[in-house]
Amino acid sequence: MPMSPEALQQIAMRTLAHYDGNAQAFWEDTREHDVSQNIDALLRHIEAAAPLRVLDFGCGPGRDLMAFSALGHHATGLEGSAALAAMARRHSGCEVLEQSFFELDLPADHFDGVFANAVLFHVPSAVLSRVLSELHATLKPRGVLFASNPHGQGQEGWNGERYGAFHDWDTWQRHMVAAGFAELTHYYRPAGVPRAMQPWLASVWRKISR
Repeated sequence: MPMSPEALQQIAMRTLAHYDGNAQAFWEDTREHDVSQNIDALLRHIEAAAPLRVLDFGCGPGRDLMAFSALGHHATGLEGSAALAAMARRHSGCEVLEQSFFELDLPADHFDGVFANAVLFHVPSAVLSRVLSELHATLKPRGVLFASNPHGQGQEGWNGERYGAFHDWDTWQRHMVAAGFAELTHYYRPAGVPRAMQPWLASVWRKISR
């Protein structure tokens, strides 16, 4: 259902305030997480020649920007939290755009890949199609988007001081296809454990014409 601009602003302000206030702890808790499977899932589906232009959407304190740069690619971050954006610049040396997910200003047909790791679940369902369309537009033709989100059965709302939407696979697939993407693959994480112990749903998508 529709969501007012005031409600969206409240979601953004409250969620970002949480990350601003916990930036150092978030870095310490996540800096050693191994997401190489996710990075590889994005890069191996991109058809362009390296070095690639990659947008790390919701880059946090810069862990994955550092990984993309170490692989020789041109990585740009985008982060709504001022504290995390500053840390990402300091840690990675990369350009980091400080933008709300609800007020994006991205160049058209610019990036070979978008890496949205553990971030799009913060986008309310009411505006998800708009955000996905803007990510579609910033990708080059046949560019690739990677997304990883905690999955669920459609629960949406506040989890402490953070807003989250927890989609099942069928719902997520419908959103992506409607935004102009074709599925390349999807999988659950972490690998090697029963589905009940795999909270993360990862998926890879190619930009196609609408």
